[in-house]
Amino acid sequence: FCWQIVVGSVLGFLGAAFGSVGGVGGGGIFVPMLALIIGFDPKSSTAISKCMITGAAAATVCYNIRQRHPTLELPLIDYDLALLFQPMLVLGISIGVGFNVIFADWMITVLLIIVFIELNGELTQHEVTTESKEGKPKVSLIENICWKELGLLVVVWILILALQIAKNYSTTCSVEYWVLNFLQIPVTVGVSSYEAVFLYKGRRKIASKGDAVANWRVHKLVIYCGFGVLAGVLGGMLGLGGGFILGPLFLEMGIPPQVTSYFHFYLFPSQ
Repeated sequence: FCWQIVVGSVLGFLGAAFGSVGGVGGGGIFVPMLALIIGFDPKSSTAISKCMITGAAAATVCYNIRQRHPTLELPLIDYDLALLFQPMLVLGISIGVGFNVIFADWMITVLLIIVFIELNGELTQHEVTTESKEGKPKVSLIENICWKELGLLVVVWILILALQIAKNYSTTCSVEYWVLNFLQIPVTVGVSSYEAVFLYKGRRKIASKGDAVANWRVHKLVIYCGFGVLAGVLGGMLGLGGGFILGPLFLEMGIPPQVTSYFHFYLFPSQ
């Protein structure tokens, strides 16, 4: 027990608090704090950061799953938005964790510095507004959850978890090892493609955008899924939250800030 532990605990508390509000997970504070103050190496800092984000995420999801949309008669959590991005995030995290193991410590450090410099300028361009929630009708927890969409997300989490556990019991770089790795692709891409096709055909919509009509072109859906993979790769490799990438993207899509702030934390079982 020393001053480093005290300072690190305070910064960890503040990182979780502000990360929960902004939807960025707090990894941008956790990783530098663990490496520069506590003294962990970059790879250990990344792993511990993901564990810390998971704890904050679990609490945030338990709170937000009961909340209503700030302006519409809908749940705060946009399940269609989650179905489009979430599986791609999980796939990206798996890839990023592999890169974290392969890359040297100095490479992880350099990448962290580059990402922080790039994202600092990007995040400061967006202005967050708040909406009054007074007068919103109360809805029971059961009615506030879209069970079909949530079920699909849970299936993705369980299947990916099962594949990761099975992979750990296989010989590294064996045929079985690579088969288990590549089986993650049809699971994640299949669910995101399912949602993307329904959005393209107009059979589903991102409800949190309200009455705004979205013209879902194929190339736009592909780009969005690509950003989901990128956010996951950065999260798994550097211990950051996917909200650093997806938060600004959602704001550009017209998603209310209150909805964008929850989204990163909805991936907590995959951390």
